[in-house]
Amino acid sequence: MSQSKVGSLLEALAHTGIGFIISILISLVIYPLFGHAFTLAENVGITIIFTVASIIRGYIIRRWFNDRIHNAAMRLAK
Repeated sequence: MSQSKVGSLLEALAHTGIGFIISILISLVIYPLFGHAFTLAENVGITIIFTVASIIRGYIIRRWFNDRIHNAAMRLAK
């Protein structure tokens, strides 16, 4: 059974949302251990930056791999 596009989107949003919340909670513990005291708003801002960077990185890698797989399949089909 394959997943629909909407299902894939919902899964990706849930995955990113849960990771975002976990990252904020970890930041509240880890930063002070290394001598950095950030407010909750600053922690959220930092987490947003890393989340956006992660989404962009994931998209670029996924598209690169999809292109490589497509090209490999086309070579095999010849």
